[in-house]
Amino acid sequence: MILIGENLNVMSQTLGPALRERNAGPIVEMARAETAAGVDLIDLNIGPARRGGDELMAWVVNTVQGITDKMLSLDTTNLDAMEAGLKARQGPVLINSVSLQTSRVDRGLELARKYNADLIGLLWSNDGMPRDVNERAMHTVDFIYKANALGVPNERIWVDPIASPVSVEINQVKACVEFMTMLGEIAPGCKSTVGLSNVSNGAPHDLRGWLNRTYMIMLMRYGLHSAIVDAFDKDLIQIARGRRPDIVALVHKLMDGEAVDIASLPREMANYARTVRVLKGDSLYSHSWLEV
Repeated sequence: MILIGENLNVMSQTLGPALRERNAGPIVEMARAETAAGVDLIDLNIGPARRGGDELMAWVVNTVQGITDKMLSLDTTNLDAMEAGLKARQGPVLINSVSLQTSRVDRGLELARKYNADLIGLLWSNDGMPRDVNERAMHTVDFIYKANALGVPNERIWVDPIASPVSVEINQVKACVEFMTMLGEIAPGCKSTVGLSNVSNGAPHDLRGWLNRTYMIMLMRYGLHSAIVDAFDKDLIQIARGRRPDIVALVHKLMDGEAVDIASLPREMANYARTVRVLKGDSLYSHSWLEV
């Protein structure tokens, strides 16, 4: 599976000031660390960057591509900044992202066509987040129609159904999984991606990895192509690279409704089993779900 490292982010207490001050040191250090961690793409998240965003994105692209050959993902809601990054990039690039909002979709798709870039199709419309699996399907068809009409083929589209926190709304968590079962049929040739950390927003920091990894495995069951992840979650990378088939088999068994005696499992496996139950909606989320 393709892993997109999320850690080079303007929200970081270290990297945010470094980006604003054009201090290359912390940026280079993070890009090198993500490269060494084994992710496939490095996401460059500069946020809205309303003032000087075009110059900032060009600067960070040039800084990072000077020290790594990893594919870059350009992450900003400022489309002028996005274009500046696309101009600066030498090599394959991913636009993160293009939503269905009327203020963004046409220009975002035109940038993808003009610069021969892959893009994440974010299923966010003028009405906001899709309410259920049916709206996700409808938005996907709408997005692909618009993309194809502007010359962007399915093979360059990475559909993001938008994961949401399990601590807030379990039905949205379940809808993403259900959507993945139908994506190949309604969007042949398209890839898929998801921002895994969204599902664990609101959970204690030391517990977020259990939710992220388990949700990834559940989505992998239905062909998840890529995920935006914490590059330094070593267990997640091991799972994504196929090195923990025991964990994957357990999660998929539980997804199929097979009976498992959780009390008899080793602690690590029991934690995954309890997390599956939460993400399926079989038990209510609480910060103490691993102890229940």
